[in-house]
Amino acid sequence: MKDAIKTISEWLKGLTDLLLSLIGLGIVAGILFDDMFGVIDGIGRLMSKFGENGLAGLLALILIVMWYQKK
Repeated sequence: MKDAIKTISEWLKGLTDLLLSLIGLGIVAGILFDDMFGVIDGIGRLMSKFGENGLAGLLALILIVMWYQKK
């Protein structure tokens, strides 16, 4: 059972790393090629939602950043 949980955990970590790399690639491509996929616009909308929610949005953003730094 421990091996199964370890395997799933490693798989999810790999998937998360892949998605973070794709987001980074999307940002760079958006800067270089006029954001044809809307990645920068989507991130801007997400950040504005955090800003609209005031302190709760700030706390959520801090928790997300801490979660990613923990890995």
